[in-house]
Amino acid sequence: MMKGAETVAKKRILSGMRPTGKLHLGNLHGALKNWVELQNRGDYDCYYFVADWHALTSDYGDTEEIRAHTFDMVVDWLSAGLDPGRSTLFVQSGIKEHAELFLLLSMITPLAWLERNPTYKEMKTELAGKDLSTFGFLGYPVLQAADIIMYKAHGVPVGVDQLPHVELTREIARRFNFLYREIFPVPDPLLTDFPKLLGIDGRKMSKSYENSIYISDRGDALAEKIAAMFTDPQRMRRKDPGRPELCNVFTFHQIYSPAADAGQIADACRTAGIGCTDCKKQLAVRIAEAMKPVHDRREHYLGHPEEVRRIIADGNARAARIARQTMEEVREAVRI
Repeated sequence: MMKGAETVAKKRILSGMRPTGKLHLGNLHGALKNWVELQNRGDYDCYYFVADWHALTSDYGDTEEIRAHTFDMVVDWLSAGLDPGRSTLFVQSGIKEHAELFLLLSMITPLAWLERNPTYKEMKTELAGKDLSTFGFLGYPVLQAADIIMYKAHGVPVGVDQLPHVELTREIARRFNFLYREIFPVPDPLLTDFPKLLGIDGRKMSKSYENSIYISDRGDALAEKIAAMFTDPQRMRRKDPGRPELCNVFTFHQIYSPAADAGQIADACRTAGIGCTDCKKQLAVRIAEAMKPVHDRREHYLGHPEEVRRIIADGNARAARIARQTMEEVREAVRI
């Protein structure tokens, strides 16, 4: 930095994912691509973590796969373009201070704030087959708040559906600062507008629905899933005109095919100039082409697991340094 110039620290952002299974294209085009873009802009100090303790809120009775899913998730992140040289990648359970801050924040969080959380009922409906009548499930937004404010994050990259969680984190941070002293910045949501990719059956893409196209899918596995995708329900025969605006396959073409090609496909669909089978075959080729760099990186990291473990260990060490500093301030403020 030149003499007389001020060094401006980058604002920190933080986000995480629960390791509940393989990541799919909805995850890639939702959170992951946005994380990579924020990283590559260079405007932020990026922290991304595997929320393995959060996985226990719904999978507390079946923990056998969480460690494997954690490793696979980091592999998918690296394959998608996250760079450990520019982002800190870590695992939540490796930083025990998260549990301590969660405990302290739970002491000051009114129960009514948790009960009014709109996603609480939505998740209970989506995971109706599991017993979620636990304190951990009701209180997970407090753990989420601890995750965020532990690193004094200024921003949280989220979609619109996650706004209630960020708002609750903001309220908890304000309450702590009011009761004790000003320690935590009040984080802002960094809203992301990303395409909603549906599963092959037209429902929300989800592991629980078994309708996902995974980041790891390639070759015959990828082609078979695309061939099984639902299309315009009113197009029953090859000669019937279609409605691309209502077709899930065309939604994917808008992402993976060049704009001119997607336009031609839409016109051909409306005039029955192309059938659904051929349309799906073209899509399979486009997705395979677009995902090749991702698959190549994935193959590299799967072949070098020690490199992935080192990246996680380095990220945990960086995160732990900040967490220790934060908790020293918190303990002094709470006088405990």
